[in-house]
Amino acid sequence: MRLSIAFVLAFLFHVERIDAQQDSRATAAASIQADDMKKHLEVLASDAYEGRETASKGQRMAADYLVAYYQKLGVAAGNGNSYLQTFPLRKQNFLKSTIEFDGKTYQYVNDFFTWGAEWDLLEDSEFVFAGYGIDDPAYSDLKKIDVKGKIVVCLSGEPRNKVGNSWITGSAQMSDWSVDVEKKQLALKERGAKGVVIIEPGYGVLIQRIRYWLEQPGMDLDYPEKRSNEEIVLPTVYVSREMGDILLSKCKSSVQKEIDRSAKKGVSKPRRIKKPIRIRMVREVEYLKSDNVLAWIEGSDPVLRNEIVVISAHYDHIGIVKGQINNGADDDGSGTVTTMELAEAFMLAKANGAGPKRSILFLHVSGEEKGLLGSEWYSEYPIYPLQNTVVDLNIDMIGRKDDAHEDGNYVYLIGSDKLSTELHRISEDCNRDYTRLNLDYTYNDPNDPNRFYYRSDHYNFAKHGIPVIFYFSGVHEDYHKPGDDVEKIMFDKMAVIGQLIFHTAWDVANRPNRLVVDVTNDFEGK
Repeated sequence: MRLSIAFVLAFLFHVERIDAQQDSRATAAASIQADDMKKHLEVLASDAYEGRETASKGQRMAADYLVAYYQKLGVAAGNGNSYLQTFPLRKQNFLKSTIEFDGKTYQYVNDFFTWGAEWDLLEDSEFVFAGYGIDDPAYSDLKKIDVKGKIVVCLSGEPRNKVGNSWITGSAQMSDWSVDVEKKQLALKERGAKGVVIIEPGYGVLIQRIRYWLEQPGMDLDYPEKRSNEEIVLPTVYVSREMGDILLSKCKSSVQKEIDRSAKKGVSKPRRIKKPIRIRMVREVEYLKSDNVLAWIEGSDPVLRNEIVVISAHYDHIGIVKGQINNGADDDGSGTVTTMELAEAFMLAKANGAGPKRSILFLHVSGEEKGLLGSEWYSEYPIYPLQNTVVDLNIDMIGRKDDAHEDGNYVYLIGSDKLSTELHRISEDCNRDYTRLNLDYTYNDPNDPNRFYYRSDHYNFAKHGIPVIFYFSGVHEDYHKPGDDVEKIMFDKMAVIGQLIFHTAWDVANRPNRLVVDVTNDFEGK
């Protein structure tokens, strides 16, 4: 069969065009350089930025730096004419709260704590003791006690028999009643309880782990319709074992006696606490604002440009703690500057006539350290429709190595296969063809006790059914400490991971068909 000259010329043009795109791709990927990352991180993770705490002067300085960078680079504003998406916050603490009982006053943190429950109308309620507060077919503390309209005092965890096995599971394996406090809250709420006081025998150890978070004012989103309050299942206070003994002494019992009773008989003895207990939750509230920074490269294809690839990283950190600045060079200065470099790489490809077919949103969120607040706000009030968002590639802590690896030639990937097998395959292929990193899926295990899948900003996309990959290098000795500084960052490692993210984003942005969501996953974090 003879080929026409026109066909041959068209074929050669097509091949040359593919070659040109591949050349542009390679050139753009190679522009992701360690030296550029270091230059930006030395600014953003400097003492001048005071640790970039959410809604602080340092966080606003960081936002200004990012905006100036994107303006100079020529990347469009991602929120109309603005690079900022401002969101409202409520900063609060309970440090002046007290519990009064039997003529004595007990102090917040030292004796008890709460996670922000509303106790305003519960100060003069009736209190009853109900064992472990469990209502299960295999074991129930609630069958013989009326808790309606009352505050229930109970032990944490679940009862064990004399050999240490759970009365519920019949084995050494504990049931969900031990690990999921909401299960108790819901059981008590269904029976009409107004609140719960949980006696925590290991309070001393627990409080050492969380004291900082209790003593620092917490933040949550100040939704216009106050939706955050709906998350409170039942007002809950945790008290120390010593305080539990004081409460139970008025019932002629103690924490140990109740543990022993359940071990021996597999049943608790409910009773009323006759002495009045007054829980005075004093909430001090301050209303603030913070910003997400959004930069936007519109896609080149007239149809596919309506679909969005999101590349995200949080630029906030924990600020000044006990007089020491926590610069957060790795957490998450590393993700922040990598996202900046990725934007530059895609702009270079665009300048070479090979801009992405789909649009790309470079999303720097704030409030991650306060509970993924900035990304939650974006997911609730998206600038671009979530139904048009095809993927979120989230970068959080890729600048160091952990004790599980001898060198830096690795990255943990989390979530790549949880919603789209195509995304996982693209990621694997890009690594094989371009970067050859050790892809570590340890933390992708659904049974991972660290639960990292639920702990960074990608989760606020995943819970809406949007495929995600979370790029992570693990926890190190300077995590959330003043030692997380620039001089410890492995910039060459970051550059290679950045190139892997670039190639993955390139393939997703330029493929003819949208990623298929073909996996059902748990979006409740339980």
